[in-house]
Amino acid sequence: MKIFTRDELRTLTAAAQAPCVSIYMPTHRLPTENQQDRTRLKNLIRQAQESLQAYGLRPAEAESLLEPVTKLLEAIPFWKDKRDGLALFISPGMFRRYQLPTAFEPLVVVAHRFHLKPLLGFLGGNEFFVLALSQNAVRFFEGSRFGLSAIDDLEGVPKSLADALQYDELIKQQQFRTGIGVGGARGERAAMFHGQSADDAKDNILRYFRQIDQGLQDFLREEQAPLVLAGVEYLLPIYKEANTYQHLLGEGITGNPEGVSPDDLQRQAWALVEPHFRQEQEKAAARFRQLAGTGKTSQDPREIVPAAYHGRVECLFVAVGRQQWGDYDPGANEVVVHPEAQPGSFDLLDLAATQTLLHGGAVFAVDPAEVPGEALLAAILRY
Repeated sequence: MKIFTRDELRTLTAAAQAPCVSIYMPTHRLPTENQQDRTRLKNLIRQAQESLQAYGLRPAEAESLLEPVTKLLEAIPFWKDKRDGLALFISPGMFRRYQLPTAFEPLVVVAHRFHLKPLLGFLGGNEFFVLALSQNAVRFFEGSRFGLSAIDDLEGVPKSLADALQYDELIKQQQFRTGIGVGGARGERAAMFHGQSADDAKDNILRYFRQIDQGLQDFLREEQAPLVLAGVEYLLPIYKEANTYQHLLGEGITGNPEGVSPDDLQRQAWALVEPHFRQEQEKAAARFRQLAGTGKTSQDPREIVPAAYHGRVECLFVAVGRQQWGDYDPGANEVVVHPEAQPGSFDLLDLAATQTLLHGGAVFAVDPAEVPGEALLAAILRY
């Protein structure tokens, strides 16, 4: 399974050429229900063809654009390993597909940008990281309330304690050859694995964890999502001593994480971070109410969309399962609201949310009743 990440969001918002086709549908995990899913996809492809023709494409052009999706209908291996939902994105020169653990409502949108709001539950206000630590292995995950996705081959992150100490020994040997002392002792050897004292063992683990922290720094530099540690209890305070990431969660998952499945790690991590996310959402809602009437808040898509596009939205509440169709011209900085979907129109709520995320703002994708003021959008503005 591929978790939808901010990097995927950037790819879909930056690289697409019009027309952009977004298809969402629920799927079933049981092979016996594959035919039902294929029939649903076939109907959605037909709907997409009609929308593309209304957009201005000839029938043959629409059929050609949708060919990668049509081929899925007969791709037997594709239907064998399903999650709960399927999201497809097609534009000239681009095709992305995501099998995700949430059952989407069937939806087809054809516009000059992709419709991404159904995926915001994987991002705004729900992202976190899990670092599973043991002396024999390091695993790093990016996750949401729906699942975890392993992030492999991070440069500079050792794979084990032995790997870290061998790297240290290599550096010392290089320094010895060039005449550079290490810790005041020329050619000092790394501590041995066997027969070492408790202090030596902790020192080796601390060096190991500092290498991990240093290797993660580039990846986490612009992140604000909480980081959850998983490991044997005595290792967690040692890692906290080495840690430089400001959003490390105080509580961790205790126990040896070796052999623990990503699904189990996600369930335990989510139990720790969900109260944190709920508290952040409540704080943001209280701040919105406090700032109401000061010019620092808005519930008007005509104001919020341009503000989000120009990086002025600090925090955004957006109603899931609702759309506000319209168009936005960045050159004229003008928003037009449509009473219903028109050929080429797109969801203004979607644009506001994605642009807020891309400019480093916080997004809370919530039930309509949880949006402050019972609106479809509610924004706290930076200025």
